[in-house]
Amino acid sequence: MKIPLQITARDFELTDAIASAIREQAEKLDRIYDNIVRCEVVLETPHQRKTKGVLYNVRINVTVPGSQIQVKKERHEDLYVSINRAFERAHRRLDQFISQQRRDVKYHEEKPFGIIAKIFPEEGYGFLATPEGREIYFHENSVLGGKFNDLDAGSRVQFVETEGEKGPQASTVKPM
Repeated sequence: MKIPLQITARDFELTDAIASAIREQAEKLDRIYDNIVRCEVVLETPHQRKTKGVLYNVRINVTVPGSQIQVKKERHEDLYVSINRAFERAHRRLDQFISQQRRDVKYHEEKPFGIIAKIFPEEGYGFLATPEGREIYFHENSVLGGKFNDLDAGSRVQFVETEGEKGPQASTVKPM
């Protein structure tokens, strides 16, 4: 493991087995992001409950360039469960950080555009022409905002193409 790891146990003794489990989890973080500057893990037993005994609390602070990833409290009666849950949370937050670093953004495909080629206002339909020269049927109900009557031949529109009974048709037409 390349990252500096600091483990602090409060109110109980840190055993080699616990330290080993934490090192294993920290190595997993190191594998997914190799620029981690530091990882601090604090284990404590803040409360002792009368009925169920000790609740272990795990806090993790992962330092990465320009930011801190913190898991504030992950409580459980089983220390190992608490450690695993805290590191799972840290892993998710580190994944989010990596996505932001890469600027992973979901891009939505742009709707195709066309120009109204023919329109028949009395019949309530028309045809639009695509840049490739195809003609696509549309009905007045497919025009968004009830703006069918505002359309003229030559009007520019965006549309969503579907396969109709008699060929391609626009299920949605948005005047631009």
